[in-house]
Amino acid sequence: MGSEPGTIVVVEDDPNIADLIDMYLRRDGHRVISVDRGQAGLDAVERERPRLVILDIGLPGDMDGFEVCRRIRASSRVPVLMLTARDEEIDRVVGFELGADDYVTKPFSPRELAARVKAIIRRADGPPATTEATVVDLGAVEVDLGRREARISGASGAEAQVVALATREFDLLAYLARNRGLALSRQQLLDGVWGHGWYGDERTVDVHVGQLRKKLGPALDLRTVWGVGYRLD
Repeated sequence: MGSEPGTIVVVEDDPNIADLIDMYLRRDGHRVISVDRGQAGLDAVERERPRLVILDIGLPGDMDGFEVCRRIRASSRVPVLMLTARDEEIDRVVGFELGADDYVTKPFSPRELAARVKAIIRRADGPPATTEATVVDLGAVEVDLGRREARISGASGAEAQVVALATREFDLLAYLARNRGLALSRQQLLDGVWGHGWYGDERTVDVHVGQLRKKLGPALDLRTVWGVGYRLD
C-alpha cells in the first residue's frame, strides 16, 4: 500500500472546519468521510477501516473526542490526529495517553494539517516492502520493525505476547531500540520520532515514555538519564 492516499474519517461538528479539511485532503487524493457526532465516528471507523481518523475533542452530545479515541483504541490501531480549540497541556497529555498520534490546535493551517496527515500515514505504513525487516532483541522484549510489533517473551517457552502500541509509541520504541545504549535527549527523540518540523513541548516525550513503561512493564529496560533524557538498555 505504501503511502498512497486512502480513506480518512473526519469527526468534526463545525461544518466550516469540516469542509476546509475535506477540501485539502481531497486535493491529496484522499477519500474523506465526514461526520459530526462521536457515535457516527465510531460507526464510520468500523465500517470504512480508514487509514487515519481526524477527531475533534469538543464534540456535542454525551461522547467527546477523548471518549471516542478511547473506544477506537479498544479495538483498532488506526492513527488518530486530535483536533481541538483548547491549548491546555492537560488536554494534550490526556489525548496522548489515550493513544492519539498527533494533536493540532485550532486555528490551524490546513496545509500544515495535510502535511501532518501525510507524515502520520507514512510512519504508520512503516518501511517499504523492499526494506529488509529486522527484529531487535531487547531481552524480554522483541521489536519487530517489519511487522511493527512489540512482543514480550513468554515464560517457559510460551508464545510471545504482542503488546498493542499506538503508532507514535511504536515509533518511539523503534527509535530507542535502534539507538540502544545511547542516552538521548528529549529534543533528539522529538527530532527522530516526530520530525524536525514538529513543534510542541518536550512533555510529549515524557508522556509516550510513560505509556511504553505502562504497557511493557519491567520487561522494558528504559531508563531515565537525569539531566539528559532517556536510554534503552
